[in-house]
Amino acid sequence: MWIGEPGAMRQITDGAGQFDRSPDLGVTEFRSLEGGVTTWVPRALPRRLKLSWSAMQRGDVAHLDRLARRIDGLGPIAVQDPLSRNLLTGSQAAGLGNAMSWRVTGDITVWAFPYSPVGVQVTTMPATGYPELIWTHPYFHGVPVVPGQPYTWWTPGLIAQGAALQTPRVAWHDAARKWVSTSIGSTSGPLVAEAPPGAAYALPFVSFTATGIWQAGEAVFAAGDMGAALLAGERPPGEGCPPYSITRYTHAATDGDGAYRDIGLELVEVTA
Repeated sequence: MWIGEPGAMRQITDGAGQFDRSPDLGVTEFRSLEGGVTTWVPRALPRRLKLSWSAMQRGDVAHLDRLARRIDGLGPIAVQDPLSRNLLTGSQAAGLGNAMSWRVTGDITVWAFPYSPVGVQVTTMPATGYPELIWTHPYFHGVPVVPGQPYTWWTPGLIAQGAALQTPRVAWHDAARKWVSTSIGSTSGPLVAEAPPGAAYALPFVSFTATGIWQAGEAVFAAGDMGAALLAGERPPGEGCPPYSITRYTHAATDGDGAYRDIGLELVEVTA
C-alpha cells in the first residue's frame, strides 16, 4: 500500500493485519405505522478504510504520524489500494455518468446523462495535431502514481466500436502539475509503462484520427501489468483512487527494537 500526498507517497512495507475497505452505504430506513418501508440513500457513498498493524518500522510510523498531524499540509491524501485493480472511477470504467469525468482538446463534444452511456463526437479534424479525450480525476490533477511502478492503460470499449484512434497514451505530470513525459503504446494491445522519475499524476488519454460518433465505453487504468489479463477478456470494475482524510490514528509505544506496536489508522473518502 502506498499512502501520502501525490508526489510524496510512501510504501508501507508491513502488511496490515486488518484491512476493511467497505463503502459507507448510508441507507436510512423509515417504517410507517401501516408497515410500509421507505429508504433514503445519499448521493455520495464515501469509502472508509480501517487498517491496523501489529508492528511497523519506525520510518513508516513517522510518515503516517506526519500525515495524521497535517504537518506537511491539510490534505487530503492519496492511497494506492493494492486491492483496487482499476484506478478509474466506477462510472469512468463503465463509460457512464458525468461528462465532467472527461476533458477534451480540439473539436470534441462529450454528452452524458445519469446512469447512461457517455457519447463522444469528433466533429472536425484540425490542420495539425489530433483531438484528445482525457480521463480526469474527480479531485486531484490526475490519477496519483508512484515513480518506478508499472501501470496499464487501455480503452477496449472504443476499440470494440472501431473508433479511429492513435495508440494508447499516458501523460505523466509532476507534483507541480507540470508535464514530465508521455508514454506511447502500440495498436496491438494495452499500454504498460512505468511511471517516470518525478511523476506524481497520470493523465490517460486517446487521440482521434478521424471524425465520428462513439460511446466512451469501458476503460481500464490499473496499477501493475495487466496487459495479458485484459487481452484475455478481464474487465475490472473501476474503484478509483479517491482522496482521503485521516480521521483516527493510534499506536502504542515503541519497543527496544525500534518497531512500533498496535498501529491503527482510519480514513474516510473526501467527496466534496
